[in-house]
Amino acid sequence: DLFEQEKPLKLWNTGTCSSSVPLEEGEEEESMNPTEVKMSQIVMPCHSNHRQELSVGQLLKWIDSTACLSAERHAGSPCITASMDDINFEHTISVGMVVNIKAKVNRAFNTSMEVGIQVSCEDLFYDRHWRVCHAYATFVTQRTSNGQKVPLKPIIPRTQREQIEYSVAAERRRVRMVHDEIIKDLLFHSSIQQGDNSEVGNAVAAVKTKVESVELVLPPHANHQENTFGGQIMAWMVNVATIAASRLCQDHPILRTIDMFTFRGPSQIGDRVLLRAIVNNAFKNSMEVGVRAEAYQGEGPNRHINSAFMTFEVLDDHGKPCTLPHIRPEPLEGERRFQEAIARKKIRLDRKYIISRTQGEVPLSVPWEPRNQVYLSYNNVSALKMLAAQNNWCLNSEKDQVRLYTLERKSVLSFRVESEVNIPAHRAFCLLAELRNRPSWDTHYQKCELIHWVDEDDFLYRVVTPSGEGVLQDFILLASKRKPCSSGDPYVIALRSVSLPTHPPTDAYNRGEVLCAGFTILESKNDMSLISYYNKASPEVFPYISTDIAGLSSSFYHTFCSCSQYLTKNRLQFNSQEERSTSFDSLTS
Repeated sequence: DLFEQEKPLKLWNTGTCSSSVPLEEGEEEESMNPTEVKMSQIVMPCHSNHRQELSVGQLLKWIDSTACLSAERHAGSPCITASMDDINFEHTISVGMVVNIKAKVNRAFNTSMEVGIQVSCEDLFYDRHWRVCHAYATFVTQRTSNGQKVPLKPIIPRTQREQIEYSVAAERRRVRMVHDEIIKDLLFHSSIQQGDNSEVGNAVAAVKTKVESVELVLPPHANHQENTFGGQIMAWMVNVATIAASRLCQDHPILRTIDMFTFRGPSQIGDRVLLRAIVNNAFKNSMEVGVRAEAYQGEGPNRHINSAFMTFEVLDDHGKPCTLPHIRPEPLEGERRFQEAIARKKIRLDRKYIISRTQGEVPLSVPWEPRNQVYLSYNNVSALKMLAAQNNWCLNSEKDQVRLYTLERKSVLSFRVESEVNIPAHRAFCLLAELRNRPSWDTHYQKCELIHWVDEDDFLYRVVTPSGEGVLQDFILLASKRKPCSSGDPYVIALRSVSLPTHPPTDAYNRGEVLCAGFTILESKNDMSLISYYNKASPEVFPYISTDIAGLSSSFYHTFCSCSQYLTKNRLQFNSQEERSTSFDSLTS
């Protein structure tokens, strides 16, 4: 995954790779990111499969090369691919078309960085463009000669899109760190079952799909540090996975998704890379293939360097997914892989369902359950961060430095109320995150009860509010709180509606729904905090704010003043407690 920082990238004569250069005055700001790298490749027959379409393995090589060069431009030193998030391939690319890949560093943490990758296809003859896939890769710098990690300089987002990616990168990093635990928890707490395939007449024994292959790492497969390119390893893994899938369906399968995976260790020139693949499970129209890569040299032990899970489909002549035969897993380990494949499929479906919800759908709320908690929480916080990062807010009114902003986009109205408050950010975060105290300062909250303490960062509440029709309405809210990931980040308290089978709608209340709401709290000077409240107005929320926006009232101002008084009062109590504690300690020491 490594390239020289100052040397140009040389690939095939059919392609070019370029990195960003300083722009002339008046050019688009979007292109000013100094870490941005663009690669364009024309698909030749040598890059294609039997259908004259670009092989996914070749595409992964190009993706990894482009992303690594972007990472190295930021780090100023050699970098290594650490992991790759889920990749969903939306379209195929035919011979003669052009692949355009764009990569740039979204955010740098202490010693790792996230690189965002966009892949599109271009038909030169008809001047058409379409998206193929997008991906997020994590890179780390090569350790120094004495084994030290190289710290990274921070990324400064310049555009609205970069600000959004920068902000949400912290949430994606959070999900990566718990990805394996999600699978384990899902299997532990669930009784996942699928029909007994051993009794199905056409079930194929999983052992018949096994593939084992050995590749010798040669200089063309490695970078200038003599480590194997991550993209090359991925290409080899796709190859054996495709063979395993073909043995089940006895046809030519199409790779649709690759699940998140992590590189566990490097391999070098001279290594033998042992690749094993097997079909873990077959669903109605798709199958999951597991691949494991190990490296060894001579008589030395095998080193596990990577594992990946790939989903394949088979299409008929009309482009429709074919029904696949059942799989009969091997005992013990095969049964474990069989069950884990079901868990991964559920996670993919949950994530797709949660992220794809739009305002036009009814109901807006997504069912909450422990198995989709991580992705609901991620979506909750990400939605608020993306709303906060919008740069076209319009100042609607201001009173005593309490400002009301509005944002209209695609027939959706959002509003933001903000002001500085004389309280440290961490203290304001603790006070506002406890929703049960909100009825004491917000007249729109008549009652707030904690339903379930999910963990230290996520909570489920039932909120009761008055309605303009004289009937009370209630909300079931997921509250997700986040501390800053690094200096300059805000504290975040995100709110969104969910549905719970234990708390269904009742005739006594109108069930309301919150699309996206919450607070961001940013540390200011002199122990001040800039507190901003956001709400993407749903029909239940809109009546409360419409008169303010129209200038007929200023309830937003009175509510925010009440919030400020609540925070200041508790700050003074907090300081008094600290002073009494300090005095007592000095007397008893």
